[in-house]
Amino acid sequence: MKFGIGNKVVYPSQGPCLIGAVESKIIAGRPTNFYRLTLLDDSGDAVFVPVDKVKALHIRQLMVKSAIPKLLSHLKNLITSPKNWKQRAIDNEKLLASGSAFDLAEVVESLTELDDTKGLTPRDRTTLNRARKFLICEISEVMGESRNAAEERIDGALKSKREGARMEQGPRRTVPASASLL
Repeated sequence: MKFGIGNKVVYPSQGPCLIGAVESKIIAGRPTNFYRLTLLDDSGDAVFVPVDKVKALHIRQLMVKSAIPKLLSHLKNLITSPKNWKQRAIDNEKLLASGSAFDLAEVVESLTELDDTKGLTPRDRTTLNRARKFLICEISEVMGESRNAAEERIDGALKSKREGARMEQGPRRTVPASASLL
């Protein structure tokens, strides 16, 4: 896979980036070429990645537009995260490091579900926010829309999942306040 200046890519654990100029630097006495990747998260930060390490770092092209509906439907799936916080943290770090948008969606879905049922630890909250940020940024770039519009797409998919789960549970029985207990 060949990357060029101006291409948009995803650097796992950093998010979507724009490839800038290839820069040469002397490292350990040898000239090495680096891609300058500018993060597309509005921070303006940049990272330098050796050209010959791009494949090993699992840097990939942005998703294609036609994959976005499939990604959003992936958010509607029922996923259970491990009850053990330590295993959940390990699993989520692996998913974040994979660089896959579908893995990010899994993190967002499972931690959002956990937040709805029992709340998140500060570590889980940070992981959720990071995964959401990467996912929102990629959808925004692929669809050519604002970050807010991409976030609304994600929230809409998550909301329809929650509503579908409530429908499966059936109506809740309530006891009228006027009913007396015997």
